[in-house]
Amino acid sequence: MYAVEFQTMITDGKIEIPIEYKAKLINSVRVIVLMEEKKHNPGGFIKQLLSNPLNLEGFTPLTREEIYTN
Repeated sequence: MYAVEFQTMITDGKIEIPIEYKAKLINSVRVIVLMEEKKHNPGGFIKQLLSNPLNLEGFTPLTREEIYTN
């Protein structure tokens, strides 16, 4: 058994084998999928809340004067 490595896109749940390896395939292969970890996006949560604000019953936002009062 030998290993090859390549990167490809998944299309409709299928992984395309590069043409240079297709001729060497016989009956079965062992597939190991390595996925990139989702990177933490510091602005992601704030951006999400700004796009989809929480609607809380009875909540009244602070006025400009209340924000800047010591």
